[in-house]
Amino acid sequence: MLPHSSLPTSATQAKDKNYMLLGHSLARLSRAVGQTADLSELLKVNLDAMKVLAATHAAQFMTAAAELVPEPEAEEESESSPQ
Repeated sequence: MLPHSSLPTSATQAKDKNYMLLGHSLARLSRAVGQTADLSELLKVNLDAMKVLAATHAAQFMTAAAELVPEPEAEEESESSPQ
């Protein structure tokens, strides 16, 4: 007959089950943290691309505005110059 202390008790089984559940939860948490890190890196890349795109659009807008709306000094010079 086995000694009484080597027999699994319901408390030991519950503890082992809880440790197993904790291990599974930590594995899921680890995967979620890894996924969050990957998504954060992707967000950083996308934000950098948006910054470049916004700067390009601003430059295009300023160039188009300069072509379509002449500066007030240029208008005054063209009006005052003799023809």
